[in-house]
Amino acid sequence: MNISSGFIRRPVATGLLMFAVVVLGAISYTLLPVASLPNVDSPTIQVTAQLPGADPKTVASSVATQLERQFGQIPGLTQMTSSSGTGFTQVSLQFDRGRTIDSVASDVQAAINATQGQLPAALLNPPTYRKTNPADVPILLIAMSSDVFPITTVSDYAYSLMAQKISQIPGVGLVGVGGLQSPAIRIQVNPAQLAAENLDFETVRTALSNLTVLQPKGQLYGGQQAVALQSNDQITTAAGFEDAIVAYRDGAPIRVRDLGRAVKAPQDVTIAGWVGEKPAVALAVQRAPGANVIATVAAIKKALPQLQASLPPGIDVRITSDRTQTIQASVKDVQFTLLLTIVLVVGVIALFLRRLWATVIPAVSVPISLVGTFAVMYVLGYSLDNLSLMALTIAIGFVVDDAIVMVENIVRHIEEGASPMQAALDGAGEIGFTILSISISLVAVFIPLFLMGGVVGLMFREFAVTVAVSILVSVIVSLTLTPMMCARLLPGGEEKAPGRLSRWLEGFFTWLTARYDDGLKLALRYRFVTLLTFFGTVALTGYLFWTIPKGFFPQQDTGLIVGISEAAQDVSPEGMKQRQQAILGIIMKDPAVADVAGYIGPGGPTVTENNGRVFITLKPDTERNVTADQVIARLSKALDQVQGMKVYMQAAQDITIGAVVSKTQYQFTMTDIDQSELEHYGPKLLDALRKLPELTAVASDQQSAARMLNVVVDRTAASRLGIDPAAVDNTLYDAFGQRHVARIYLPLNYYYVILEVDPHYQLGPNALQRIYVRSQDNTSVPLSQIARIETGTMPAVVNHQGQFPSVTLSFNLAPGATIGAAVAAVQKAAADLHMPSSVATAFQGNAQAFQTSLGSTPPLILAALFAVYVILGVLYESTIHPLTILSTLPSAGLGALATLMLVGRPLDMIGIIGIILLIGIVKKNGIMLVDVAIVAEREGGKSPEAAIHEACLLRFRPILMTTLCALLGGVPLMLGTGTGSEIRQPLGYAIVGGLAVSQVLTLFTTPVVYLYMDRLRLALTRRRPTEAGRPAVEAR
Repeated sequence: MNISSGFIRRPVATGLLMFAVVVLGAISYTLLPVASLPNVDSPTIQVTAQLPGADPKTVASSVATQLERQFGQIPGLTQMTSSSGTGFTQVSLQFDRGRTIDSVASDVQAAINATQGQLPAALLNPPTYRKTNPADVPILLIAMSSDVFPITTVSDYAYSLMAQKISQIPGVGLVGVGGLQSPAIRIQVNPAQLAAENLDFETVRTALSNLTVLQPKGQLYGGQQAVALQSNDQITTAAGFEDAIVAYRDGAPIRVRDLGRAVKAPQDVTIAGWVGEKPAVALAVQRAPGANVIATVAAIKKALPQLQASLPPGIDVRITSDRTQTIQASVKDVQFTLLLTIVLVVGVIALFLRRLWATVIPAVSVPISLVGTFAVMYVLGYSLDNLSLMALTIAIGFVVDDAIVMVENIVRHIEEGASPMQAALDGAGEIGFTILSISISLVAVFIPLFLMGGVVGLMFREFAVTVAVSILVSVIVSLTLTPMMCARLLPGGEEKAPGRLSRWLEGFFTWLTARYDDGLKLALRYRFVTLLTFFGTVALTGYLFWTIPKGFFPQQDTGLIVGISEAAQDVSPEGMKQRQQAILGIIMKDPAVADVAGYIGPGGPTVTENNGRVFITLKPDTERNVTADQVIARLSKALDQVQGMKVYMQAAQDITIGAVVSKTQYQFTMTDIDQSELEHYGPKLLDALRKLPELTAVASDQQSAARMLNVVVDRTAASRLGIDPAAVDNTLYDAFGQRHVARIYLPLNYYYVILEVDPHYQLGPNALQRIYVRSQDNTSVPLSQIARIETGTMPAVVNHQGQFPSVTLSFNLAPGATIGAAVAAVQKAAADLHMPSSVATAFQGNAQAFQTSLGSTPPLILAALFAVYVILGVLYESTIHPLTILSTLPSAGLGALATLMLVGRPLDMIGIIGIILLIGIVKKNGIMLVDVAIVAEREGGKSPEAAIHEACLLRFRPILMTTLCALLGGVPLMLGTGTGSEIRQPLGYAIVGGLAVSQVLTLFTTPVVYLYMDRLRLALTRRRPTEAGRPAVEAR
């Protein structure tokens, strides 16, 4: 059956069909989202709650644990972590990809509602959730500052207006407000004056809570009119609170100003933010899982002018970091690489064929095949990203090969005297099913990738599907449009004499074929030595695969460095501010830094008061001569001069696995039901990891040495005076917990009234000596009379994973080290400690994904080989010939691995993709040789040696041309130096190195393997006169 005949005879229908494919593909191209990498997000929810003034243990046990018990019952939950600091807790929930983000959000809200009865009454607000991954890097960082207004006013507009409006834009998961200093009215009481008036904090708190209210008051209805009732029930200014009466003594009013003062000040004194060295508020925009980053940022930028117009003129708004700039630059760079590859491949075709239409026809098939692929990508929900565009770049060598084979066979018929129409019909009939069969066997290489799970499988799947679709589209084009164009465009009869350049090239190819023939004869004469060379290649390939350093994903330079600053666990808010400003000033002086923003205090990725966040935006690649990792190394040395502060930095990456926020890039977690064991072994393992040469910037989230004053109440003495523990706790909370005692409601937002001891009397342990507690007979009793003070330590943060206490150690890779070596070193260090079996250890995030991918790589390659073997066995009705074809693969693997080692790169996920592709590319060369040799034996009656010799010479040029086309598809990837090139280079090195070595070796080893396999075939089939080894198609 001639598949192509109908299309050849109906050029208009064929042309319109291809035109429709191009139109659909072009429209789909404009609709495809642009991203850096495929979307591999898992549904992730971030839950936060605030309990101002509570220590980390109290927050963890009364809030985080209660929430975790409910969250743990949600189906599909794969990871649950929590961090609790002073007055703040954050719970991160990650779910199986089989669940949607909206469905898990409903379950999370139901779990929060079910927990309400167990949560403390003092909780500031009910726990809230956001559909975002806290470990994600913000896609946009917007700074707001002012030289006119106080930072509290800027914060008010940032939170009440900007953050609210930006959150409503589709694709936005969370707008974190770093350095938020919301305005509040702080009632600062002098404890000595309070005692002199025989008052206590609880009396003042009760009075303040009733001084300002906003309640419904009803309406008056007359015969014809209705009148609303209002009253001055709210106090909205600090001056109004200073005049407010809180009690009477001897008939005289006691006002707030008699006990201290009321000031307008930030709601939380532990929080502050800067851009450069200027006080500011940072809006960190995080995307929702699965959102289109480019479209989301574009929508935000479009809305910014209108939002800025609604702000007072004195507030400045500017973007300090935009992740989409590097994403778009990276995609544009790979798009240029794609076009360059098309030009190079067309040049190769012209070089070998040296005929205008014989070059134009295959060249036309390339863009049509690629554009047609865009339509399928859109239907499948894929994006234009580095992997999909790399897939199309590499696929050029595949798609053009089908058209070349078709054109070559038709040209051969024309040269034998047939008319172009008859040559197209005959040539397409002979070669059509062969093209279809080879393409199907090529797609079979990717079957294991289609079935892979996990993050790596999702990334592989998009790459594999894109390549497979482009191959299938190229088959359609090669069986329809290509023969139709050949029938109408290829000249028939005698052609004009070739030019001087064409004659020179023909002479060169003839000379090259003769030299190959000389070498081939030598290889066949000493076939055993050649066979030993083949086995040596197999052994060396296995050795290199075992010894080559293993990686997970190339380290990217996205132009953004994120950092977490950490001071001593007992640092004061003022001391933290001074140190954070010092590090920001040093960072701004680095010549590679374009901008820097930072903030301190609990909230967002950090939950403790001694932690801060830093975002360093680097200058474009063209304006700096160092990578992000080199900048980190340089800044680390410069920042060492800041006493009492350590900054942990990592280059922002496009792929984020897991929801664990850590100071550095890779995480290793310890969990144990016994917190004391973690406190014992956590520091030991931290010290051991810091000694490993493979690691740098080793950090821990364990902070268990915060200073503590323990108020030990004498319950007997207190009971005798009618004082219960609740009264003591409430008094301490009133005095030192930044207690929110009332709310003020205004049109834009609501604001808190906060009660505290005057800051001048909060310094040191002596502050407790000034505190009095109300007794049963309404007298003020000094706290020191019923309690003693003990000093000690306590955790500054309490971390849980899966409801159990945990410690997460994080690290970066030392220069030249690989994640494979680091993982092995960390595992050995943990084993050498001989920790109890109750201490469970595991890698998290990218390190965990590396472990999973490392274990699945050999089965993946074997599965690909098995799939190809099965397909080839079916096509050839033989179990022997597929082995001959697969014998071409070890040399390709050797070339890929050796090239990666020579350039100092590990075998990572991108390199493995390259090896999988090599299986398909090199296999086609083996098919070309075996196909022709079988025909020569069966139809020409030639001996196996003569047949394979003839096949090698006959197919030498086509193999050289197709291999060169595929190789040139990898050269631009290998040599690229633009944005995002670090992702593409491993694939280019693997493809180029594998094809170069394979081309040299397989042209000599494959014929020898064919002869030895023929001997094996004869030994196994002596009972049959002939072997049914002819494939189900004609040789091309």
